[in-house]
Amino acid sequence: MTSRRRLLLAAGAGLAVAVGGVPAFTRAASAATLKDGRWCNPARGRFPSGGHYGAPRGSYPHAGQDVSNSTGTAVYAAAAGTVVRRGTAVLSGRTGYGLVLSHGGGLYTYYGHLSVFRVALNADVTAGQRIADMGATGNVTGPHLHFEVHSGGLGPTVDPVAHLAARGVDLGGGWPAIAPGASGATVRAVQHLMTQRGTALVADGVYGPVSVDAVKRFQSSRGQVADGVVGPKTWPVLVPSLREGHAGSHVRGLQTLLNKHSAGIAVDGSFGAVTDSATRAYQRANRLVADGLAGPVTWEALAG
Repeated sequence: MTSRRRLLLAAGAGLAVAVGGVPAFTRAASAATLKDGRWCNPARGRFPSGGHYGAPRGSYPHAGQDVSNSTGTAVYAAAAGTVVRRGTAVLSGRTGYGLVLSHGGGLYTYYGHLSVFRVALNADVTAGQRIADMGATGNVTGPHLHFEVHSGGLGPTVDPVAHLAARGVDLGGGWPAIAPGASGATVRAVQHLMTQRGTALVADGVYGPVSVDAVKRFQSSRGQVADGVVGPKTWPVLVPSLREGHAGSHVRGLQTLLNKHSAGIAVDGSFGAVTDSATRAYQRANRLVADGLAGPVTWEALAG
């Protein structure tokens, strides 16, 4: 059966809704060149019934995608940007505590129904930085994140599920896809993991020819299509299960992704008490089992 999430990706690629409720249309960008590591999942959770983009909302369709989880679940910046609005009802027609990030080039993201702010107005943030906590403020039936993407200025919205999918991100949860030419912390984590697998790479965060060739050889050795894209098939066989006492480049990869999500720990390759504490804190913040074991579920959340 075709999943609702896949249906959402296929439906209404050009549909947009202006903040004031006036329908508008935007053109979807090509997915082939966008999986560059600059975007990530803003929150883990499930898609509630009727919370999808374009769902009926009185006179106007729903302008974002809802992601449900419990109050206090971590909310992260979907991309690097600047906090340009912060407070109550920061956009017309939106209720509760909300944040707006500007990403440049007329691109904005909105995070609504928050319980706690973790960044100040005018603050610069990085992709994956914790910016708020999920809540149930405003007109809601339960705790969730209301997430919007505005393209072409603060006003016209696009389907956030499709927008993130085109950039290799599965909104709500799932392994990301990192394509050749990508850069950033997730690429550094891949490079550390490949070094642990026996191919020493410089962890410079640039997914260039040397790193891509190493990943292609790894994919071939696992019977996968050697396309160099670190996606849902490659991640599960690349990441190990780690816990306190482990040491090596794979731990550096874990520490790099923890820091992407605001851990602030040393990337020293030693899974000691500090890394254990950071792992458990991340697991609690994302409503995972807080056992300190960095297994597939924790890796998937961190990488996404």
